[in-house]
Amino acid sequence: MIVGMSRWEPNARGRLERAALELYLDRGFEQTTVAEIAGRAGVTERTFFRHFTDKREVLFSGASDLQGLLVAAVTDAPAGATPLEAVTAALDAAAAMFEERREGSRRRQAVINANPELQERELSKLAGLASAMAEALRRRGVADLPASLVAEAAVAVFKIAFEHWIDPAARKDFSQLIRDSFDELRTVTSGR
Repeated sequence: MIVGMSRWEPNARGRLERAALELYLDRGFEQTTVAEIAGRAGVTERTFFRHFTDKREVLFSGASDLQGLLVAAVTDAPAGATPLEAVTAALDAAAAMFEERREGSRRRQAVINANPELQERELSKLAGLASAMAEALRRRGVADLPASLVAEAAVAVFKIAFEHWIDPAARKDFSQLIRDSFDELRTVTSGR
């Protein structure tokens, strides 16, 4: 066995995520191999593939957890909540999950912003979030068109608030930026 490749060392997934992000930032996404990620994390390539399907997925592996959180929050919103109130509650729940991950989110987004393939993957994941929230709204009895509009607007608000939140000059927390973005959206759509 190679020294440092102890398969019993805890949190292989977390070590792989940290190693990949460090390498992507240092060397670039394209230049980094799975073997290098595994080596830096102190695991085998086989262990890498037990946790991730490919080196891109290291950056997007939390998407299903985020989607589940958003859908659950929309589903669990009070019965009298408007569709916009339901998705606002969902984004607030997501913001709370992200709040302790600001620096990691900044670093992750820097890697994505530097690579068109990763940007495309990010957009695909965001589209999946919108579809999932729209479906959760439909299950609440919201008609198809309004459900889609509100869910797409929520993802746009999330994306814009996230971009402001990861800015090193940002002083507001993610939840406040989401509320501010929804307020701006309401203002521009009301014609005031």
